[in-house]
Amino acid sequence: MFHPESPLNVLIASDTYPPDVNGAGYFTHRLAEGLAERGHRVHVVCPSAEGEPYVTVNGRVTEHRLRSVPIPFQSDMRAALPLGMGGHISRILRRLDPDVVHIQSHFTLSRSTLRRARSVAVPVVLTNHFMPDNLYAHARVPRSMRRAAGAAAWRDMVRVAMEADHVTTPTPRAAALLREKGFARDIEAISCGIDLERFHPCSDRSGPRARFGLPDRATVVFVGRLDEEKRIDETIRALARIAPERDVQLALAGTGQREGELRELAARLGVADRVFFLGFVPDEDLPSVYAAGDAFAIAGVAELQSIATLEAMATGLPVVAADAMALPHLVSEGHNGYLFPPGDDAVLAERLLAVLGPDREKLGEASREVALEHDHHRSLERFEQVYRRLREWGAAVLPGERSLVA
Repeated sequence: MFHPESPLNVLIASDTYPPDVNGAGYFTHRLAEGLAERGHRVHVVCPSAEGEPYVTVNGRVTEHRLRSVPIPFQSDMRAALPLGMGGHISRILRRLDPDVVHIQSHFTLSRSTLRRARSVAVPVVLTNHFMPDNLYAHARVPRSMRRAAGAAAWRDMVRVAMEADHVTTPTPRAAALLREKGFARDIEAISCGIDLERFHPCSDRSGPRARFGLPDRATVVFVGRLDEEKRIDETIRALARIAPERDVQLALAGTGQREGELRELAARLGVADRVFFLGFVPDEDLPSVYAAGDAFAIAGVAELQSIATLEAMATGLPVVAADAMALPHLVSEGHNGYLFPPGDDAVLAERLLAVLGPDREKLGEASREVALEHDHHRSLERFEQVYRRLREWGAAVLPGERSLVA
């Protein structure tokens, strides 16, 4: 589908990109693919999935993969090597001459791309997906040092964001958080968006359940990393509370550092036969995971939006979510689900019973209605508008004469 206006030439830089499994990587991939489908020329610079640098055309998107090494303590992800990175990015910028650069973090690769782009008068958009809480466990930061480490990380993030020409976040709550951390310029909330054609209500749950080897009973699903910050143990504890009075099971799609601990917890609580670990589920199969469920539960407290929650809502699932960060923007009490106090698995159990009750269908329909407001086509259109405005501004300003856009 070609955009009626002149196509844009966009370079997207991200320190994480598929095959990495995380929300920022998935968003960046969908952004690149969505822009390319709308007729724009899209290139992505990101870490190599194999170590050595290479260039590949993936669908309509050209990927420039930079030399990389495994991230310590997280073998399923790689980081681009700083040595030689700046020169490589400069060569890409010279060859592509993009209208705009869109970076997805303040980390090494994105930061280098921002500074190289600004040095040649290319406008830069930064979208923040960063929450220190999502990195503590992976970086093995001791609990006693997390407050100081988080404060330092936020200062670094704000310093880099101040160099960009336009800053966005997925939600108003994420924008407010960035302001609280000292960012003193305008921030625009643009939803990560959801593909409402891929994720849609399904009347047949037995088929998807059979596909994943799940018994045909009431099912609560969760999709995401099985890591500390997702607090999946709270959902397992809640399941153990309601299992004696309701025939219900929990399906977990994802992998992570805590899988062994979670299996042990389920066994200790006597619900090992009701907690199903589906492992890594390819992106193309994710709609079937949600279709197998009756409700979605998320206990994490560090969500800047939660793409998985949006996908579940688009599928027509009621949601039980922790009353923290951006999740209250997605869940309206008694309308499309319920919130619960973080850490309170007793209340979580009560809320799960409520969404699995006679109002389940009505709550699920309301979830779908809320998800319609996050159509990814709207998000793509807004990013296009931002890019075009910056392109016009950049074309009018000579190198060395730029000032930050408010």
